[in-house]
Order: sequence, then structure tokens, then C-alpha cells
Amino acid sequence: MPPPSSFAIIAGVGPGTGATVARKFAASYPVALLARNPANYEDVVEEIQSSGGKAIGVSTDVSDAASVKNAFSKINSEFGDAKLAAAVFNVGGRFIRKGFLDLTQEEFESGWEANGRGAFLFSQSALPLLLASTDSPLQHPPTLIFTGATAAFKGSALCASFSTGKFALRSLSQSLAREFGPKGIHIAHVNVDGVIDIPRTKEWLKDLGPEAKIKPEAIADTYWFLHTQPRTAFTQEIDIRPAVEKW
Repeated sequence: MPPPSSFAIIAGVGPGTGATVARKFAASYPVALLARNPANYEDVVEEIQSSGGKAIGVSTDVSDAASVKNAFSKINSEFGDAKLAAAVFNVGGRFIRKGFLDLTQEEFESGWEANGRGAFLFSQSALPLLLASTDSPLQHPPTLIFTGATAAFKGSALCASFSTGKFALRSLSQSLAREFGPKGIHIAHVNVDGVIDIPRTKEWLKDLGPEAKIKPEAIADTYWFLHTQPRTAFTQEIDIRPAVEKW
């Protein structure tokens, strides 16, 4: 098999959005899947490989500089001179619902470590590769997508840690879009505003019907749509929410 000409990276692969986005992008590119726990990507890697695609998994703590450096070193070794077509930062981090006066410093900082520092470290490693792709004959513009949440727009009570991290993530995405958009890189922030329909949430919102939760496949379709937008029509921020969601 000849070496790939381009590839994609998805950080934060789990049983919901991350795995579904990985499958979507793997239909067009070889993919590198990052997660702290290898169990989160092993089945997806095997599924993609058995379907005729190419995928590798790398155990990565995005909040740790050495871990991110090691992950990208392995990716570079695997894909060689192939160009990075898309990078997706889908890291959720710890969701701590707790009164502010009861938060420990470690709990508070955990939200920023995953979404603030993690996005910073991931972006610093991905962006040089994306910049190197801007002059390549790729079908779509090099793309960096961040998975956000309602918490990036409003800090709810008892969610100081999570909201702080998601606000930082959104702000970073805006800054990067203004710096690197003119250089040909599409940087987008996605506000996933609702409960995602995954096994863990099976019993949630049952009384509201099937349209009350967001299908991971719909999220993946949106990410692919963002990736395929031409340079004349970049979307920097987009909301995804069920029709019945209050906002």
C-alpha cells in the first residue's frame, strides 16, 4: 500500500462524539486517534482497519506537554511526509458539579487543564503541520475544530471549573482563527448545546422523545461540513442543539 498523502487527527476519542467523528473522517483519510485510556480508541481503530481504512491510536494526556510531544512524534513517524488535512480537539475534561466554596484548587484547575492548557498544547503541535498543508493540493482547506459546550457561553451555577475551561477553549479558538484564518487554515468552534445520545445517557430525557438528544452522527456530519467549506466561506462558530432544547 502506498504511503498516505494526507491524514487527520482526532483528540479525545471515546464512545460518543470522538468515535463517530473518527469514523466520519476515516472514510476519507487515515486517522490518528488520541485518548488517555487506550480502551477508548482500540475498538475504533480495529473497526476502521477491518473496514479497509487506516487508523492508529496513541495514548495521550493532552494536558501534559511531554505526552503531547510524544504523540505527535509517533504520528510523524507513522505518516511521514503526508499532509495534515484536519485536526479535531474533542476533549471534554472532568465535569465537576459542585458549589464554588466547596471546590478544591485541584478540582477548579482540572477544567482549565483539559480545555485550556490541553487545547494550547494540541494546537501548538497541530498548527505547524496544518500550515505546511496550506500550499498542498488538498481537496479541502486544512482545518482545526474545537468541541465546545454551552458552558463556553454562560457560566452556570455549580459549574465554575467546567465553564472556566470551556470559556478558555472558545477564546483560544477565536484568537487562532483571527491569526491563522488569513493564512488559509479553517479554525472553528462548535457549541454542542444539548445532551448527546450515547449509551451513558440512554435514560436521560426519556419523556421528551427521540428528538431531545443530539445524535453523534449529526455532530460528525457537521464537523465534516466545516472541514469541506471553501476559503471563501469559513464558519468560525456554529451551534448544534435539538429543536426542543431551551436556549
